[in-house]
Amino acid sequence: MTQLAAPSGLISLVLFVVAVGVLALLGGGFWINSRIKDREPPRPSAEEQPHLPPEGVTREIQENREPDEIPHTPKGGRALTPYELHNMHTRSSEKKDRPRWSKGSSGSFGGGGLGAH
Repeated sequence: MTQLAAPSGLISLVLFVVAVGVLALLGGGFWINSRIKDREPPRPSAEEQPHLPPEGVTREIQENREPDEIPHTPKGGRALTPYELHNMHTRSSEKKDRPRWSKGSSGSFGGGGLGAH
């Protein structure tokens, strides 16, 4: 019965082998990472960084945008497929007032407001 409670040298040997394996994996990871970084192009110098345009800092323009209309199908004609439509662009709106939410509404579903009355 006393032999079951006695420490075994085999357990300490297994733990030592596992620790050496973990250290080998970590070392291999650092080695692979350094090889990958050596193949990357060098970082850009200060001269290669983007610069401000000659006219200075650009400012934000606030305007309302409207979508382009989808072309109407003539009577008796076939409907256009999505592949026949061009990328739908937007254009400036003639309206200068900005759309707002209803008074007392947060503008979102479930936003906790009282809603429009």
